Amino acid sequence: MMNRMIIGIGVDVVLVTRFKQQLTKAPALRDRLFTPAERELNTRSLAARFAAKEAVAKALGAPAGMNWQHCQIDIDAAGAPHVVAIGTVADVADAKGVKKWHLSLSHDGDVATAMVVAEG
Repeated sequence: MMNRMIIGIGVDVVLVTRFKQQLTKAPALRDRLFTPAERELNTRSLAARFAAKEAVAKALGAPAGMNWQHCQIDIDAAGAPHVVAIGTVADVADAKGVKKWHLSLSHDGDVATAMVVAEG
């Protein structure tokens, strides 16, 4: 049996209308926070992905210098969301011993939420 341990957990909640207002006021924010593939999604989906990226950062201890675009939230063939870490995010995850990510996204009314577990 393989020994696994939790490296970190993170949770974040985003108000969709407030997030939409921020994207409207600062259009460059979309480019800074999201990968080209993510940018085409609707605001509700972007809010959930932003919550997921924040939750990933929290699971890693919120280290300085992480690039938002180095964490992409994809959907697999079965429709489940998953974390794709590259660059600065992958570097921190590797240094902490993260081998697997667990991600849950949820929406309810004006709230998007994400829960992340970093497993080593």
